[in-house]
Amino acid sequence: MLVSEFDYDLPEELIAQEPLPQRDHSRLMVLHRGTRTWEHRHFYDLPAYLAPGDTLVMNETRVFPARLLGRRTGTGGRVELLLLRPVGEGHWEGLVRPSRRLHAGDRLEFGNGRLSAVIEADLGAGRRIVRLEADGPEVMPAIEEVGKVPLPPYIKKPLANPDRYQTVYAHTTGSVAAPTAGLHFTPSLLRQIAEQGVREVYVTLHVGIGTFRPVRVTTVEQHVMDQEYYSVSAAAAEEINETKRRGGRVVAVGTTVCRTLESAAGEDGLVEPGERFTGLFIHPGYRWRMVDALITNFHLPRSTLLMLVSSFAGREFVLAAYREAIKERYRFYSFGDAMLIL
Repeated sequence: MLVSEFDYDLPEELIAQEPLPQRDHSRLMVLHRGTRTWEHRHFYDLPAYLAPGDTLVMNETRVFPARLLGRRTGTGGRVELLLLRPVGEGHWEGLVRPSRRLHAGDRLEFGNGRLSAVIEADLGAGRRIVRLEADGPEVMPAIEEVGKVPLPPYIKKPLANPDRYQTVYAHTTGSVAAPTAGLHFTPSLLRQIAEQGVREVYVTLHVGIGTFRPVRVTTVEQHVMDQEYYSVSAAAAEEINETKRRGGRVVAVGTTVCRTLESAAGEDGLVEPGERFTGLFIHPGYRWRMVDALITNFHLPRSTLLMLVSSFAGREFVLAAYREAIKERYRFYSFGDAMLIL
């Protein structure tokens, strides 16, 4: 299948540059796969589409300020380090700029020396292994103090309140991008959903830089996903499996939850608890095993996220819905509106 089959034209003014004042006041386009129809609602209408016995599965990862701006020790040249993931005691994999000028042994300083990094290995394509050192006993507090949240490149406006790029249930630090389908939830909406007999379960997938990386191959099958860490607790797995056994629906909040659940699904059709890495690429032709309904945002053309949604609902149906959303002036991407696929 050609990557070009997942292309569409989006007016630039529909790319949301900031979140709405109220999270759950975003619009919600409800897609019905069985009838190939859709409705236009608001996110606060979500409870009307959930039923007692359903289980809402959310990704509780927390975005950390992984973008570090500083200088190279000695020369004073400006540098940028985007932390991707820890790879050992005090060591991280990261992206550096300018990559051609930064080599093993170079030392970088951030926050007037509050945090420093020594480059230890070149992995190619701008990636380096660095050893982080803090002016104090702990590295992570220093990262939180001097780092910036790495917003997607299509968001040009500075974020006034960094908490708006976190879900209200963010708990486990480790992502460089938010699981944006969850940004629409409020504590009161979650309470309302729970009170109507819908279970709420949390898993973790730490979103990596691959979420920003364009697909540069010609055919979908040629693309290779980055590995991302996920975790499913024994309690979460049991709740999800019990939902399937009793005939309830597993409602995934976002593509990260889809990849977590489908990666953790065994041949017996049950979720296996544990901590692992996944490079699962879901695209048309994939056989879904766990997810019955999906809440998601509107995704970039030619992206792996659009391919995943097309696998779940059908490419032609999804692209027709996108054309309708553009006509109706929905807001797109991370701070944009949402879609519920039933």
